[in-house]
Amino acid sequence: MARRLALVTGASAGIGATFARSLAAQGHDLALTARRLDRLDALAAELRERHGIEVLTLAADLADPAAPRALQAALTAEGRTVDLLINNAGYGLPGAFGDNSWDDQAASLQVMLTAPCELAHLFLPGMTARGFGRIVNVSSVAGLVAGGAGLYGAQKSFLVRFSQSLHLECAGSGVHVSALCPGLTWSEFHDVNGMRDALDSATPAWLWMDAETVVAAGLAAVEANRPVCVPGAVNKTLVLLAQHLPDTWIMALTASQGWRFRKP
Repeated sequence: MARRLALVTGASAGIGATFARSLAAQGHDLALTARRLDRLDALAAELRERHGIEVLTLAADLADPAAPRALQAALTAEGRTVDLLINNAGYGLPGAFGDNSWDDQAASLQVMLTAPCELAHLFLPGMTARGFGRIVNVSSVAGLVAGGAGLYGAQKSFLVRFSQSLHLECAGSGVHVSALCPGLTWSEFHDVNGMRDALDSATPAWLWMDAETVVAAGLAAVEANRPVCVPGAVNKTLVLLAQHLPDTWIMALTASQGWRFRKP
């Protein structure tokens, strides 16, 4: 195929769907995966009609350890290879760490930590062999700030460090790796974990960014081969302060404000 293929996980809504629309507008073919096939099919029909590209829809639950290899097998069966990997799938569990079952915690680790690493491991050799590849790991400002809710901040911190390590390993190969670290973003993320109403009432509008701006920053960063991208002046300022203030101060601030981001 003349067009390069981008695989987007968590593509049925929010930042993932915005990545799909942006990449389609750039002329890439797409492989879209999420649990909700009906949404994927609707998005695929829209993008085929608007941009004349090929769009493959692959229903998968990344909480299943077999899902990454199943995705690779499905694409191989279609005769396609992945040139751009957008590891976007993720969610936040409501409440504190001890409030959620270990099964739920283990599933989140599989989706947000193990699956992105395995997908990168599966598709990186082909990218390296072809001398071209782009990998975006969608992390969060929470991964750059001490403290956080349960496993979420720790998972996102891991994605930043993993991206930095892979970025160095891929230097000179034609493969670019970047961690995208947005802050509060208008999407379905907070609807899924039941925090929409609480956040809307407790956070000012200037803290929020739209998904289109976040995605544009992430794509520009990976094209420029920057290992970490923090979109938006407010988020950059927050991260800069977090990097220069003692962790004890940041943790105290997180403790005082954490109620805004945690469902009782």
